[in-house]
Amino acid sequence: MKRLEITEIIFKILSYVLITALVLVTLYPFIYSFSMAISLRQPVEQGLITLLPNGFQMKAISEILFGSFAKAFWKSYTNTLFYTLYGTVFSIGLSIFAAFALSRRNLIGKSQIQFLIVFTMWFSAGTIPTFLNFQELYINNRWGIIVGFGLQAFNIMLLRNYFNSIHREIEEAAYVEGANSFQILTKIYIPMSKSAIATVTLFYALNRWNGYFWNRQLVLGDEHPLQVVLRSLIEQAQNGELVGSANYAKDSLVFSAIIFSIIPIIIIYPFIQKYFAQGVNVGGVKE
Repeated sequence: MKRLEITEIIFKILSYVLITALVLVTLYPFIYSFSMAISLRQPVEQGLITLLPNGFQMKAISEILFGSFAKAFWKSYTNTLFYTLYGTVFSIGLSIFAAFALSRRNLIGKSQIQFLIVFTMWFSAGTIPTFLNFQELYINNRWGIIVGFGLQAFNIMLLRNYFNSIHREIEEAAYVEGANSFQILTKIYIPMSKSAIATVTLFYALNRWNGYFWNRQLVLGDEHPLQVVLRSLIEQAQNGELVGSANYAKDSLVFSAIIFSIIPIIIIYPFIQKYFAQGVNVGGVKE
């Protein structure tokens, strides 16, 4: 009995140590970015920043918010909010309807449709054929990006598994009361699937917010999202095209922009994370 208690204590100590280490590793990039953004020019250029700031200045942040970079930065920020908001609503709406249809037992060709959807998770046409296909379909503007990247097979199957886990007796009782399929979806399945829907919504939102490659290749003019502008800012700093001032280094400008780019996700995630684990796991095991 005592040996069991000692083993349990050791396990708890190791667990807390490991969790603490993981938290510190996770927090380090955020603290480092903030320190780089507010530190003075000389310590940043000499590579003296490892964790905490060295000196203090707010000129770099002010330059991003109100200076010469403000117009391009906030324009891209607005574009990203547009892509994330409308893109996520469009994607989650289609995914819910697709998953509900695939959860129907009487769907004609259900197995074949599911196979075609899952097949896209295993194989893809490749970058160049995909790019040429997008060009032919004129996916080169805001709405084209939203529609062209509207669905992901994994998210559809995740929602379908969750819908399949809902007891059929509830649905059958609703049919007896005279409900149609749309009412069953909106009154039963969606309210009972909040955790799964919240999880898939988070997946779509993160994918839209962090979208870079295809947005850079396809979007024209001043409709580029935040990630493309951030990458351009980093490239300018690396190529010497970006300059600082007497108070701040050019890298402080880059890290200031990075900080503002992650703030919305940091704010939103705590409100969704409680659904995250439940939404991923429920529906994965068939009762």
